[in-house]
Amino acid sequence: MIDYEVQDGVAEILFNNAPVNAITEAFLDALIEAMDRARRDPAVRAVILSSGIPGRFCAGLDLPAFLRGTPADAHRVVGKIYVRISEAQSALGKPSIAAIGGAARGAGMSIAITCDMILAADHASFGYPEVDVGLLPAIHFHHLPRIVGRHRAFDLLFSGRSFDVTEAVSLGLVSRHVPEAELMAEARRTAAIFAAKSPTLMRLGKAAFLRAAAAGYHEGAESAVDLVSTVFGTEDCREGLSAFAEKRKPRWTGR
Repeated sequence: MIDYEVQDGVAEILFNNAPVNAITEAFLDALIEAMDRARRDPAVRAVILSSGIPGRFCAGLDLPAFLRGTPADAHRVVGKIYVRISEAQSALGKPSIAAIGGAARGAGMSIAITCDMILAADHASFGYPEVDVGLLPAIHFHHLPRIVGRHRAFDLLFSGRSFDVTEAVSLGLVSRHVPEAELMAEARRTAAIFAAKSPTLMRLGKAAFLRAAAAGYHEGAESAVDLVSTVFGTEDCREGLSAFAEKRKPRWTGR
């Protein structure tokens, strides 16, 4: 599910859960372990998160598996996405780069935004489709309005529409637009710049940067986990997830 390799002081963590890198609890556990491995290794000075599957970064939650779970399962899985991944990034103490060369949706977006930088290639696309399948992209309620503004954030989060790399750059969600063929090379060049810096200064600086830039994130994440767990108990959530699994339009009941 997760491939891990270190080259020239840079750990490359590649998602490899065919066909679309759908997120399961086992996937999350493997990702957290890979990030912890990079944290523990003094030879690692920077980290790249990307995909080993062409055209896909991460499709978000494995919705059929999520549907089969209980509210307690939902709370645990969403807690790992919203809280544990963020904690692993904070504890990493090393710069991290998301290199996105394909579709990033839902929880895949949640993972990408925990990185310190996001590079995206020509065919990258983004979206928060949770509302269309009976869920809510609750963690993004906390940070997205700060980045793109309240009204543009509402558009993205409640329309469920997808958008391309050009719009993502214009909104400030992506650090840099990179030609498709150069994505990983550019990610490695950028990581090498960070890896050449003092590891002590990068660790202390990143911690200070996150305290300033992500103030209130933890409290917001806890509330977001609770909100998604509450939504999971509604009839409309079960209907949305069932409709997705059955490849049909949902019949919303309002309950």
